[in-house]
Amino acid sequence: FREQPIFSTRAHVFQIDPNTKKNWVPTSKHAVTVSYFYDSTRNVYRIISLDGSKAIINSTITPNMTFTKTSQKFGQWADSRANTVYGLGFSSEHHLSKFAEKFQEFKEAARLAKEKSQEKMELTSTPSQESAGGDIQPPLIPESINGTDDKRMMPEVMQNSEPRAEPTQNALPFTHRYRFHSH
Repeated sequence: FREQPIFSTRAHVFQIDPNTKKNWVPTSKHAVTVSYFYDSTRNVYRIISLDGSKAIINSTITPNMTFTKTSQKFGQWADSRANTVYGLGFSSEHHLSKFAEKFQEFKEAARLAKEKSQEKMELTSTPSQESAGGDIQPPLIPESINGTDDKRMMPEVMQNSEPRAEPTQNALPFTHRYRFHSH
């Protein structure tokens, strides 16, 4: 990957069973690193997780995706391009909240990027039927979320802008504490 991870965490990765659409199938035997990447060439945000050399998650965040916390340590989102639902099991509620917060942040960034690219397209070409699809989003949701998170997220944005290899250093201590007790 050319891109650098902008946020990394560790989680157990699951995918929905394609046949039943109800059961979760674990795609990693143990906790793996799950990272958000920004692809500057295509101006997209992606969630990528590798198990060895195999990508078990490669999900491009689109503005209409939603990350849902289904329990204190488990969250999921549907990826229509991959035609699947991804699930992540975290070691703590804190890790889940952090991941959900980032999901919201990058989804918003994806929405802005999409609007920018649509504006460009509209300048160069006549608007097609496609641009009409943008009105479907419920208008109130982003404001209410941003109203509560913005103040909290601001200092962190400042920290993250310093060029430091934080994610890898942060991920290391978790590997010791991070043992699921499976009986």
